[in-house]
Amino acid sequence: MKFLVVGLGSMGKRRIRNLIALNQKEIIGFDTKQERCLEATEKYGITTFTDFSKCLENKPDAMIISTPPDLHMKYAKEAIKNKIHFFTEASVVQNEMQEVIQALKNADIVGLPSCTMRYHPIILRLDEILSNGDLGKVLAFFYHSGQYLPDWHPWEDYRKFYVSKYETGACREIVPFELIWLVSTFGNIKDVFGNKDKISDLETNIDDIYNMIIEFVNGIKGVLTVDVIARYPIRQLKILTEKGMILADWYENFVNVYTKEDGWNKMDIDSGTPEKGYIHGEKMYIQEINNFIDSIKGKIKQPYTFDEDFKILKILEKIEKSSNLGIKQQVNNS
Repeated sequence: MKFLVVGLGSMGKRRIRNLIALNQKEIIGFDTKQERCLEATEKYGITTFTDFSKCLENKPDAMIISTPPDLHMKYAKEAIKNKIHFFTEASVVQNEMQEVIQALKNADIVGLPSCTMRYHPIILRLDEILSNGDLGKVLAFFYHSGQYLPDWHPWEDYRKFYVSKYETGACREIVPFELIWLVSTFGNIKDVFGNKDKISDLETNIDDIYNMIIEFVNGIKGVLTVDVIARYPIRQLKILTEKGMILADWYENFVNVYTKEDGWNKMDIDSGTPEKGYIHGEKMYIQEINNFIDSIKGKIKQPYTFDEDFKILKILEKIEKSSNLGIKQQVNNS
C-alpha cells in the first residue's frame, strides 16, 4: 500500500513514524509549508510535496489526515472523491462532517476517525479489570487531564498554531478526545453539566478549563476536568466501585487496584517509548494505524466511525451550552 500523510507537523511526523514501525515502505507527504516538507524528507527519507495535486498523481491507496482539525473534512472529501481510504486525527469541528458521513455511505472505501485513547495500554487494562466483575458495579469516577499549553509544542509559539484559535482551541479539543474512551469504557451519557472559562494569563482567547459533571445511562456519575493550565502534566483517574477502588496515572504509568481483602495491588504499565520531546509513548498511536490498515484489508470491523464521532461532538456542544446557560443538558444517544 502507498500512504499519503497530509500535514507534516507534530502529528503528521508521528504518523510517518507509526507507518515505519509497521514496516510500511511506500510513504509520501504533503504540507503547504516547504520547511515542513524538507524536515520530513530529511528525517524519514520520504518524498514530499507542497502541491496536493502532485500527491494525487502518485495514486496513494490511503491518506492519513494530520492537519489542524478545521481542515480534516476538506481532505476527507478529497479522499472520497478520489476513492482513497482515509484516517483523520481527533476531531473538534462539526462543519461538513455530516456531508462526509453521507458520502461514505455510497463510497467503497474506509473512512476512519481517530480514537487514540481507546488503544492506550492503561485503558485496555482498566477495561479488562472492570469487565471481569471482581470489583462489582462501577459507581463513580473522578478524572483530570491537563497540561500547560506552552509545553504542548515547546519548539513553536503556542499563539501561532491552531490550539490558540477559539474553535480548535487546545482545551476544547481534548474534551472529545477524552469523551471517546470514557463512553467506550463507562457507557452512553444521559446528561451533562458543564462549566468552562478562561482563568489564566495565556495569550489566547480560548477557554483554558472545562469542568464537567456527567451522568451515564447506567447510573455511573463522573466528574471530568480538562485544562491547559497545569504546570505539571497530569492525567489521573480514580474509579469508585462497590467492592474497591482503582487509581490510574498516565504519566507515572500505573494502575493501582484496592480491595479490602487484598489492599493495594499496583500494576506498572508499558505504554511504549516516547519520541524525544514528547510525553506519551508511541504504542497506542502505532496500534491505531495498524487497525486502520487492518480495517482497509477487511481483517477487522472498523473500530470507530464518523457517526460515533459526530455524536461525541454533539456531547461537547451540550457541555458548552450547559456552561452558557447554567443548566444541565440531556444527551440524545439515538
